Amino acid sequence: MVWLIIGAIVVIIIVFIITTYNKLVVLRNRVRDQWSQIDVQLKRRFDLIPNLVETVKGYAKHESETLEDVVKARNTFLTANSKEAEMDANNQLTSAMSKLFALAESYPDLKANTNFTELQQELSTTEEKIASARQFYNDTVLTYNNAIETIPSNIIAGLFHFKREAFFEAKDTERENVQVKF
Repeated sequence: MVWLIIGAIVVIIIVFIITTYNKLVVLRNRVRDQWSQIDVQLKRRFDLIPNLVETVKGYAKHESETLEDVVKARNTFLTANSKEAEMDANNQLTSAMSKLFALAESYPDLKANTNFTELQQELSTTEEKIASARQFYNDTVLTYNNAIETIPSNIIAGLFHFKREAFFEAKDTERENVQVKF
């Protein structure tokens, strides 16, 4: 009778370990999938940027610093070797793109250029997709991080070296109020 009880307890523990491990793997894979969804949208954005920069160059020849910032931020992303580095590069690019679009306001001919407006619209749509993907990614990371930090699954997470994932967060400069001057 004692052996039967011990056997049942061992089976329950094994089933718990297997189901908890599988749950953590599924959650970790969802985080990776959601990051790849953001990555797809970021790559789409980066593919549009050279065309936009070339269009703006023709109108704003003396605004090279802003254009260089956009290209530099894009290149920083392309050479990033971690998720965190990609997040930082993305935030730099968002800031540079804001300056570029603000610059475009000073050039009525540029704003009227069909190619520029189409590129701007495509980038705007892509930015909305990126924002949505970021939100879904952060929700997925929250679920995953909660699972690896709460009892009793944190025991299994520790045994199998599941690590916390970073949230996609806005930088301090993105939280500042925008100055609008006329």
